[in-house]
Amino acid sequence: MKRRKFVTAAAASSLVSPLAFGATRSQMEDDHEIYDLSTYELTFASNRQALLDYLNQTKAPFVKKKGARSFMMFMEVGDPEPTRLWTLTTYPDLVSYHHVIASPAQAQLQAQSEAYAKAGQTYNRISSSLCYAFEGLKQMKDPIANAQLFELRIYEGVNEDAVHRKIKMFNQEELDLFYRVDLNPIFFGRMVVGPYIPSLVYMLNFRDMDHREAAWKDFLAHPEWDNMKVKPEYARTVSNIRRIFLKPL
Repeated sequence: MKRRKFVTAAAASSLVSPLAFGATRSQMEDDHEIYDLSTYELTFASNRQALLDYLNQTKAPFVKKKGARSFMMFMEVGDPEPTRLWTLTTYPDLVSYHHVIASPAQAQLQAQSEAYAKAGQTYNRISSSLCYAFEGLKQMKDPIANAQLFELRIYEGVNEDAVHRKIKMFNQEELDLFYRVDLNPIFFGRMVVGPYIPSLVYMLNFRDMDHREAAWKDFLAHPEWDNMKVKPEYARTVSNIRRIFLKPL
């Protein structure tokens, strides 16, 4: 019985410590941000306000107190089924993320979640991904003025080499062009935990859909993109693209 308790404790420790996965202390404390991108799939006719109250009044203050830099919430544009609420939590490094998930106060957070749930089941499951910021954009950018449309893009690769080559393309050439054609980034990151590995994830923001369409049109017509996309070192880097339009809450 004692051995079973010891094994269980050891397993739990490995789940909450990045060091258990081979990360060094210097890697945990580098200046690349960590992005926790989570989705709450809402139940049919759920009490959405109860979930929003929990996230605004309990979850956001908790993660910020423990070291998170920001906590943003979004809903998908249109009327998708099932409805999904998205959160983006930004941590300065793995140490800060570890402080949140390993905190004894995490139990209090769960208790508050249960209290809000008494108003009725609000979501089916939470799906989360962790992303590690690009070298070319180590810290998240603030949204532009009057940003009402956020575009989340996930680029899957056939293997890790393909994703690394696409990341190199962004770091060395493509990201700079994004700025010049008004494709305003929020963050760029490599997915290190999540359902679409190997992949990279990034988010852009715009005033509205017209602003978005004009910026992408300028990008696709730009001669630098024409030269960039045919370089052999960037060939076959993206096997699938997932795109989600979001509005801020």
